[in-house]
Amino acid sequence: MGQKTKAFLQLCRPANLPTSAADILAGLALAGFFDHFTIELDPLGGLLVLSSIFLYAGGVVLNDVFDIELDKVERPERPLPKGVIKIGEARIFGFGLLVIGLALAFSVTNMSGIIAAILVFFILTYDSYSKNRKVLGPLNMGICRGMNLLLGMSVFAELGHFKYAIIPIIYIAAITMISQGEVNGNNKKNIVFAGILYLIVVVIVLYFNTDFVSNLGVSHIFVLVFIVSIGIPLTKAYLKNTPSNIKKAVKAGVISIILLDSVIAVAHSNFAIGLVILTLLPVSIVLSKAFAVT
Repeated sequence: MGQKTKAFLQLCRPANLPTSAADILAGLALAGFFDHFTIELDPLGGLLVLSSIFLYAGGVVLNDVFDIELDKVERPERPLPKGVIKIGEARIFGFGLLVIGLALAFSVTNMSGIIAAILVFFILTYDSYSKNRKVLGPLNMGICRGMNLLLGMSVFAELGHFKYAIIPIIYIAAITMISQGEVNGNNKKNIVFAGILYLIVVVIVLYFNTDFVSNLGVSHIFVLVFIVSIGIPLTKAYLKNTPSNIKKAVKAGVISIILLDSVIAVAHSNFAIGLVILTLLPVSIVLSKAFAVT
């Protein structure tokens, strides 16, 4: 792999992309997609997965474009500060990814396209303005994930379980709060508040899933795995509040989105769909060893 090709991949945060796909699969499960699955329907789900991946990749590429001056100081090892990729090239690449994501979404349903367009608005708002705001930044990022879940739900042009969008909004807001201390450390207050938000997420998931009693027991097993995966790194980051531990807590939180999505999918579909989503976890973990998550 050439240096420039690898640099473009680094801009896309490959380890994070499976989490975006997991959101769509959870949204599809909420929409009942897997209950009515046919060969004819299959491409629709695949198109939404691809749409989400392109939108996410475009968002993180442009995030680095907007952060170029800050990264020259705090993250000089990244492709743009190092000069491996020119800022103009990255800008075209990022917006190109967003356009492809939008086109794929509109090819499924008009509702999907509209949701994708709203998602792009929030992506660009976060990248260009809100990420440096203590409250607005985490909320904005959370809304992006909530919209991504809605994108999966939109496969039949209906949003019957739209209330579930609150879950990724709160969860991602918590992760974003933790990440605000990633460079300098000393963010114990943020970690405590993020822990409270994590707890709220678990309570909401359990409450929403009680409507689906048949799969409740299996769902609880997935919930326990999810709690362990986010709880241990967060606790370590609080006890030893260093940039290294904070970064690990952020990484665990991002990758565990896959577990959270599997919890939702299992309750609304079946155990097999939960396992399918979980297969994205080792993919994300392997990629995280080669590419940065944050």
